[in-house]
Amino acid sequence: MIQQVAQILSYKKLRDDYYLLTIVAPEIAETAKPGQFVNIRPPADRQFILRRPFSIYKVNRRGEWAATIEVVFDIRGGGTAALASLRAHDMIDIVGPIGRPFAIPKTRKSCLLVGGGIGAVPLFYLAEELKGAGKRVDVLWGAQTAHKLLNPIDAKRFGAQAVFTTEDGSEGVKGRVTDVMDELLAKCGTEVIYACGPNSMLEAVTRMGQKHRIPVQVAMEALMGCGYGICMTCVQPVWNRARDQIVHVRTCVDGPVFNGARIAWDAFASDPGIRAAPVGN
Repeated sequence: MIQQVAQILSYKKLRDDYYLLTIVAPEIAETAKPGQFVNIRPPADRQFILRRPFSIYKVNRRGEWAATIEVVFDIRGGGTAALASLRAHDMIDIVGPIGRPFAIPKTRKSCLLVGGGIGAVPLFYLAEELKGAGKRVDVLWGAQTAHKLLNPIDAKRFGAQAVFTTEDGSEGVKGRVTDVMDELLAKCGTEVIYACGPNSMLEAVTRMGQKHRIPVQVAMEALMGCGYGICMTCVQPVWNRARDQIVHVRTCVDGPVFNGARIAWDAFASDPGIRAAPVGN
């Protein structure tokens, strides 16, 4: 992990609810992998004690004068509201890259990326890496409504098949991502699934993968205090097969990417102490 004070190269608003910051951070960009995240300190103010974690949206290692990373977020509280006020040439304190990334398959060729709302953020960087490795990439984005879909135009560009679902039917198929997965998996010949979004979606996608005997990698989201594995606020319940019992691992360093089949999904309903939260707040 690298900590540095970095300059914002550009600021952009995506659709109605999402903000994009391009940050000049060459050392982080050179080592970052899809699925990892960065921890950003909001602009100086005593009320912001903790950093905010953000998945890496895109990496550009071929900038005109320095490599950059991009993060996308929506406003969920004071910290993200402060970040949304930043503009080009402002400076921010950033740490990264952090966490376990997605694994690029060595032999499997056909990959389906499933994103829920802003949870699709890390899948854009993953799509670039998969295509660079010669893999087929198909895309399935879901959201409550059309303006919650993250950058569907780009998704159409890199997806051999790009399907969108919205719960209110304002764009694409009315319903949820799992409503169209059976047909899409068969049509695309999917061999591996990558997913990021709310826990309910990740559980449903994992179970769909198990039904079709397709491995599923999920990027989990959690409340984080430190981002370094010390505070233990971001634990996830996973099955330890050797012990045949549930153990709790840290999302920040043991994840955020996990084998979906190892997550003890039922524990989220039975243990109120386990709380999932969107990245950033």
